Parts: sequence; structure tokens; C-alpha cells
Amino acid sequence: MSQQGASAQYAQALKAGQKTYKECLMEGRYPYLQILDEILNDSMVAGRVDLGVIDIPAEQIVGTKTLGRRTAFAADYMPLLPADSEFAAKWIELCAAHLSEEGIRDPVRCYEYMGRFYVLEGNKRVSVLKSFGAPSIPGYVIRLIPRYSDDEAVAVYYEFMDFYRLSGQYQVYFSHRGGFAKLQAALGYEPDHVWTEAERRRFQSGYHYFKTAFLALDGPSLGITVSDALLVWLELYPIGTLKELSQREISRSLEAIWGDVKARAQSEPIEVSVDDAEAEGARAKGLLGRLLGGRLLPSRLDVAFVNQADPLHSSWIAAHDLGRRTLEKAMAGSVSTRVYNLEPGEDAYELLERAADEGADVIFATTATLISACRKLAAKRPDLKVLNCSVAMPYPGVRTYYSRIYEGKFVTGAIAGAMSRGDEIGYVASSPIFGVPASINAFALGAQLTNPRARLRLVWSCVDPDPVGRLLGEGLDMVSNRDVPMPDTPLGRWGLSQRQHDGKLQALASPYWDWGNFYIRICTSILHGGWDELDYKGSGKAVNYWWGMASGAVGLTLDDSLPDGVRSLANILTRGLIDGSFAVFHRRYRSQDGAVESDGNRWLSPEEVLHMDYLLDNVDGSIPAFDELLPMARSIVRLQGVYRDSIPPEKGAASP
Repeated sequence: MSQQGASAQYAQALKAGQKTYKECLMEGRYPYLQILDEILNDSMVAGRVDLGVIDIPAEQIVGTKTLGRRTAFAADYMPLLPADSEFAAKWIELCAAHLSEEGIRDPVRCYEYMGRFYVLEGNKRVSVLKSFGAPSIPGYVIRLIPRYSDDEAVAVYYEFMDFYRLSGQYQVYFSHRGGFAKLQAALGYEPDHVWTEAERRRFQSGYHYFKTAFLALDGPSLGITVSDALLVWLELYPIGTLKELSQREISRSLEAIWGDVKARAQSEPIEVSVDDAEAEGARAKGLLGRLLGGRLLPSRLDVAFVNQADPLHSSWIAAHDLGRRTLEKAMAGSVSTRVYNLEPGEDAYELLERAADEGADVIFATTATLISACRKLAAKRPDLKVLNCSVAMPYPGVRTYYSRIYEGKFVTGAIAGAMSRGDEIGYVASSPIFGVPASINAFALGAQLTNPRARLRLVWSCVDPDPVGRLLGEGLDMVSNRDVPMPDTPLGRWGLSQRQHDGKLQALASPYWDWGNFYIRICTSILHGGWDELDYKGSGKAVNYWWGMASGAVGLTLDDSLPDGVRSLANILTRGLIDGSFAVFHRRYRSQDGAVESDGNRWLSPEEVLHMDYLLDNVDGSIPAFDELLPMARSIVRLQGVYRDSIPPEKGAASP
């Protein structure tokens, strides 16, 4: 019986091999097994490690060590030789043994290079077992270690070797550096934790369920690995959930965040919107769309504002609450708002869900730390419009928003250069997050505009508890401090100040955030169909609103003490930024290492400005390392830091 079944299995495997062979030829791919001896030579190998006998994931066995059986197998290890050949007879004999009580017991012998396996002895055994869909095949393995280089694939492989030493997992692999450390942390393990056998088995079981869901959604077509997708999933769900959910529930949860997975596969996952043109265009189209029988647009919006804390306890949240009140007053006939403040110990997702249950059409979450809860809600309720006040977040389900405050910083830099009694100007930066280096550099360029000798002395409030006092103590007369958080706020020690001869500080100017203008324009855009005009879901990209002075999201306060000539200059520069006749970074400049970052002829894209991680050559100071930051600043830098991908992950978290 087993002989007959083995012959039938060969016929089936032969048919599959012939199909694979033809498909490879039609697609221009190599139709046979890969040959390791043709891929590398001894100069490419740094060493060898005997791994002993391990269970090899069958899908990672991709070829043979030597040229021997090149034409006997198709690229998927299915046979190609006719059923009456000697090869077929031996294949059928092995298959019969597999179908009998005896089974195939002897491990194959192979080499592993860069996570793939090449068989030295036992090709037919691999072919037989693969034809039955065996998930793993026992094999005696020699690992060939590539010489180290900065090549991304090689660097990832070296990280894998460290991970394998801890976990013994071969099926886990990532497309980019940092994934293995993030997974170790997401599982709740210390960086050097060695997995127990029970932990290995639990993970393998959950991983199998997740992989099934990933393959069902055609995940491999995205060009990322199962493990890449798992990390995205683990940002919202704990690993234990894989054992608690059914296969169908896991599939649904992955499908709900599939947009985030697709975005992670792109080299540029975020589309930056630098103005509100879509709102203006939609305003004209809205009525026409209704007249032509287009989709029904809302006549009213119920808007929820979800805050990390009570506005009384945070100037940042108070600024957003002022924006909410401005919105409600300006659009009283079409917008109503409600406020939800997160209480200590309260779950952020449950608060967001309560806002949705109570009828919210739009939710603005006003701090970046609420992003995970926003993602979870957006995945569950895809028709809800969810926005989070943050930048550079690659999640299509949640739109993010921030302001180009660097435009105002450029103008105050020009004021500082014109009025400083010396060439050195103090500058207080907040945290090394996306957009902050652009503000520093913009201020530096503004200062150079009016004083070519101007230099910035940079300190960070996330490192020094009294940065202004430090700069004044060093003898500087001009200091740029943190920006005014909202319109009509007295300058005080906000923004740019100059020390007078009597030692007192005189406020001069400051950019400010005007969230009211932003909220009015976004809600107007939604009411007139502009939300869908700026829908990048088809491309798989996330939408990041990053508006500046032209939209009214950023303003500038000038103190009455400012000299008339300097005031006129500030107004001229502001008008140029608003009407587009002037751009901050459209000029020649170098970074601190001497590299020409702009030759003055190329327009920087919004993404390039947002992702600046360098400082200009007239800035004295540096971007602080993560371990230099005060504890209170570390959470926001983990989320939005310019070097967030290189920060060691926290145990129990799979950060973006």
C-alpha cells in the first residue's frame, strides 16, 4: 500500500515541479535549486560554527551545496525527472519509508548561510518531506558566517546570530536592523534572556497561527517577513493574545491593521501635507457634489477631544483646549465638541472608545503618547476619523498633525541676529524629536541673515533643568527659549528675550501655536469632503498634517519694545513665508561635519525638513544621546525621537 501511495505522491510532486519550472521561466526566474558553491567563495566566509542537529524550517531550505543534482529538482525542491528514471525509483523508495512505520529518520546534512540552508546530503529526503508539507526537517547544520560589513543584510544577520543564541528560533527574521531586540522586549524578556524550552514552544505555536493569517492576506507580496508584520501587530496586542484568540480572530485583528503593515513595507510610509489646500478645494466641490448626487456629506460633526491630562495641569493641553473652544465658537452651527481627560490609572483606549460610543464622528487626541490607543480604536472602527497630535507616525489608520514652528523660529532668529550685542546667541531646544533640529537650523539661518558672524550656543531643556539660567550665566545677552503655547499669551520668558543693562530680561518676540485655526480648517475640510480628497490609503501611506504660517496654525507675537526697523523686517519675512515667495531652507548651508546639505538651488521636500537629524555649522552644541536625557523626556523621544530606531527597546514594548 505504501509503495502505491509513494508512486502516486511522486506523480503529484512531479506535476508540481513541472508547474514551478514553467512559472519560473515565464517570470524570468532561475527554475532550479540554488547552488551555494556558486553563491560564495572562501573569501566571503569569516568562520564556521557546528550547530549540530536542529529542526530546520522547510521553507528556508532553498538549494544544494554542490552542482550535483541541478536539473533533478525545480526551485521549490519538487522533482523534475520522469517517473521511470532511477532518480524517481529512489525518491519513491524514500517516500514509501516515510509512509511506513519506519519513517525517514536520518537527518540531512547541510550548510546555512545568511539564514538559508543548502543541502550536502539528503536532497531527496528534503524533496519527499516538502511534498507532504512538512513544516520542519531535522538536519545536521554547519553555519557559514559572512564577513561583517555595513551592508544592511549582513548587519541584520549578525543581529540574528545573537538572537538565535538566545532563542533557538530560525523562522524569525527581520528586513531591517533592530527587529530582534524589539521582539525580545515585546515578549517581556531582558536583552540577554535565554529562552526556555517551554517559551520556545509557546512562541512557535503562536507564531504559526500568526503566519497563517499573514499568508492568507498575501503578506509575502509586500516584500516583508512574517516577523516584520508580527512586530507591527505586537505594538497593539500582547503576545499572549495569540494563544487566547481563535485563528479567525487573529486574522481579523491583523486585517484591521493591515494598512499599518503595508506602510511599514514602504521606504517612505508617510505623506506630509504642508498646507490645507484640500480644504479649500473641497469647499468648492462640496455643494456641487451634493447637486450631482455624490456621496452624502455630513451636515454636523460631533468632535471629541481626548487629553492625556486636565488642561489646568499642562500648558500644552491648555493650548489645545483653547483651540477647541475657538472651533466651537466659530462653527457653532455645524460642530459640537466634548472633552475627555484621562484620569490617573484610567485606560486610554477605554476612554477613546467611550468617546466613540457617545457619538463622536471625529476624535482629536492631543498628545503623542495616546498614539497606541488611537491605533487600536481606528483598527476597530475604520469609519471613525481619528487624529493624533504627533509627527512622523507611519500608521494610515490614524492621521497625525503638528505645526511647522520652524518658520516662526526663522523670523525670531533674524530678530536675534539684528539685535544681539555680540555674535553669540543662546538657544534652548526642547527634545531631540522630529522637527526640532529643523527649528534650531531655521533659527541659525535667520540669525545669519542679519548677522553673518552669528553663532548659536545650544542647550537642551530635556538635559539641563535650568537652561536659560545657564546661558545667561555664561554671559550671553540674547536667548531663545521655548515658544509661546497659544495666541494672546504674554511673552514673559517665552520666546526670544534680551538681557538689559540692569540685568532684567526684555521679551522681544515668539512664534506661537494656534490650534484653533487648525481645528477649524480640518473640520471644515471634513464637512466639505476634503478628508477624502487627501486620502492616501490607496498608496498605503499615512497622512501627516504639518501646517505652517500660511494656514494660520503658526503665528508670531512681536513685543511693543521691538524697534520699528526690526519689526518691519520681521513682518516682511513673515509675509514671504505666508505667500510662498520665501522658503527658509532654500539657500546654501553646511552641517557641522562640513557636508553641504543644500547648494541653494534645490528645494527641500517637507519630508527632508521634518526628518533633519543634523545641525548647521554655526551651531555650537549637539543632539543629546538618549541616556543623557532627563527621565521625564524619554517617553516622547522613544515615540518621536530623530534616532528612535536605535534606542534600545523597553521590556514589554514593541515600539515603532
